[in-house]
Amino acid sequence: MHSIEERLRSVRGSIALAEKAAGREPGAVELIAVSKTQPVERIRDAILAGQLRFGENRVQEAVEKFALLESRAQVELHLIGHLQSNKAKLVPGTFTWVDSIDAQKTAKAISQRVGHEAPPVSLLLQFDCSGEESKSGYRNEDELCGDAEEISALPGVQIRGVMTIGPNSNDEGEVERAFERTYRVYETLQRRLGEESIDVLSMGMSADYELAIRCGSTQVRLGSAIFGARG
Repeated sequence: MHSIEERLRSVRGSIALAEKAAGREPGAVELIAVSKTQPVERIRDAILAGQLRFGENRVQEAVEKFALLESRAQVELHLIGHLQSNKAKLVPGTFTWVDSIDAQKTAKAISQRVGHEAPPVSLLLQFDCSGEESKSGYRNEDELCGDAEEISALPGVQIRGVMTIGPNSNDEGEVERAFERTYRVYETLQRRLGEESIDVLSMGMSADYELAIRCGSTQVRLGSAIFGARG
């Protein structure tokens, strides 16, 4: 059994190697530890090992777990699951980022809940690169970019980029094409809203993150590679 600290060290080494192989700058790719279903004790272990970015997919579960962390103020917490508009009231104060925006109404619901003095919530627009029925996200680039322009005018939120989940496929070529398609959407969004504000392309999970880095990802979301297989 490897400890979480050992797993994190291994993952960070693999990310560094993938960056180098892709000709990317060292540190170009951020690591989000997907802590959904993980108990608070294991999250504490990851924090002690220097990991401060975490991803959760259930709003209520995350609110309850992260309220128990003494070091909560240090943590950057990402909502990586689908957000229902009626749960948007729970986002400010718990989540720094919402990485799964797939409709204007969701962004508006968050905007309405962010206090005037609070820092803005960072948003990623989810792009469905595979067309699989089980996945959420925009399927049309023009719709994504059009909504992005509307959302960018809202108070209390800030669009930072694009997120996608790769195809559920063992065909590396298929996954690579999907990631390359998402990278083109990301570039289009940069042209529309500006490279200085659109700086995050979140794609790549435990099974495909090295390929995602090769295709331009700036942020990978790893769960089992850090915490081990879920029971």
